[in-house]
Amino acid sequence: MITRTQRPGLGRLAAAGLTAMSLAVLVWTTPAAAADVMAQLPSATTATASKTTTADHSKFKELEGPFATGPEVTEACLECHTEAADHIQQTTHWTWAFDHPVTGQDLGKRNVVNNFCVATATNWPRCTSCHIGYGWTDDKTFDFAAERNVDCLVCHDTTGNYKKFPTGAGHPTYEPKEFPPKSGNVWQPPDLVKIAQNVGPTSRETCGACHFYGGGGDAVKHGDLDSTMARPSKALDVHMAPDGLNFQCSTCHTTGSHEVTGSRYVTKAVDRLGIDVPGHTDDTRATCESCHAMTPHEEAKLNDHTDVVACTTCHVPEFARGGKATKMWWDWSTAGKLNEEGKPFTVKEGADVIYDTKKGDFLWEANVVPEYRWFNGAIEYTLIDDTIDPSGVVPINTLGGGPDDPDSRIWPFKVMRGKQPYDSVNNVLAVPHLFGKDESAFWGAGKFDWIKAIEAGMQARNVDFSGEYDFVETTYHWPIVHMVAPKDEALECEACHAENGRLANLGGFYMPGRGDFGWLNTLGWSLAGLTLIGVIVHALLRVVGASRRK
Repeated sequence: MITRTQRPGLGRLAAAGLTAMSLAVLVWTTPAAAADVMAQLPSATTATASKTTTADHSKFKELEGPFATGPEVTEACLECHTEAADHIQQTTHWTWAFDHPVTGQDLGKRNVVNNFCVATATNWPRCTSCHIGYGWTDDKTFDFAAERNVDCLVCHDTTGNYKKFPTGAGHPTYEPKEFPPKSGNVWQPPDLVKIAQNVGPTSRETCGACHFYGGGGDAVKHGDLDSTMARPSKALDVHMAPDGLNFQCSTCHTTGSHEVTGSRYVTKAVDRLGIDVPGHTDDTRATCESCHAMTPHEEAKLNDHTDVVACTTCHVPEFARGGKATKMWWDWSTAGKLNEEGKPFTVKEGADVIYDTKKGDFLWEANVVPEYRWFNGAIEYTLIDDTIDPSGVVPINTLGGGPDDPDSRIWPFKVMRGKQPYDSVNNVLAVPHLFGKDESAFWGAGKFDWIKAIEAGMQARNVDFSGEYDFVETTYHWPIVHMVAPKDEALECEACHAENGRLANLGGFYMPGRGDFGWLNTLGWSLAGLTLIGVIVHALLRVVGASRRK
């Protein structure tokens, strides 16, 4: 086998040779011994208070209620779980802030910019409906140290009846309330006593209550996470299917002191520690290798690919394939149009909104073939104080890695594209104030005035605004790691080893069958032909020699 240090010039995939095998699914084509072990593992069960905990919370006096608000429930929980709130308040889930240990960038939802709803600043009550707390209505006044502000129920509800109100800054509704306005859809207050008495472990449903709906709706953001993943078929996800292994999110995203592993800010592009052994590795199963090791295939040629190809490159042939399309394009520059009656309007195509006065134009796609990039786990973000070049496409996040980097693998990505506002004098991305009823809110009394909205948003982020704006095209890369397909739906050889294959646009290396170097392919086939001729001639000489000896 050709090692990395022996490959410069021909590239990292030359080892695949002309006999490259199909890149089959890593997760399920494991060696026989590993397969036996996996088969003996008990399936994870859906979180239920009665079957998965050692305590019957319905018997606890502290939870008899009545509870008027969510924070009152939290106070009751902390009577026994005395350190839980302190744990939560140290996590990125709580702070929405992350200091990157390598790049030094201040990340987290409080700091990054995206090309969906752009930013959280000044839009807190809407954005924090997915915060694991109560009452974050303003970044300057919210008490991050108050333990009663932690929301225990959003992660530990097992009834399926606990829902945060979309504009409630993390609270559920405590009285019947219509949302969206004038829709006729009335949200009812949850039975907080019943929910508190039936808490249990986290589940796909509780994690998905936020993560399936990131970006403002079902399937909008990630591409490989949507409501179909709550109870996926085996064809959609072999790990999480209820009639299969029935993994919950925490099966892989393990926790310690409520800190969840598997951050997208610090991604492991490759896990050389291999199978997770308590006390000897990093105690997380948020990588494929932590269960399946670095060389999981029975066929050696397939294992030859694992030093250059990420597991999900082969195992997730398409994303958004559960029946929900994902948003692939968002154009804010067209927002603000009114109909003939001078009112906001929406346009739908099937189940998907393709234009909204409040947000602009959208494009949705289902069964999407990922885009492939070299990736070593390093990601650098374009932040609000970074100067951009508006003459081209602005990458909101830039991936590290390349074909000559031994820590890089070919990874699959959803690439979200769109147009969003920027300060056309200072050349920085703009943060608009979207949500609210005040005079500067783009969706409120501001009546779709970009100048007012951007001025308020930039002021909240302490960034100067010139008073002039325009729109710039941006991209955002989202790693694809869920929706792992069955092994018989894995990519075959020709998916990549072909002139117009999936990796046709990924440069910097040689790959057999792609037509990179015609002379090299000719030489290879010529050598193979000469070898075959030599074998035939040698065989004939042996036959002739044997006949003469007789």
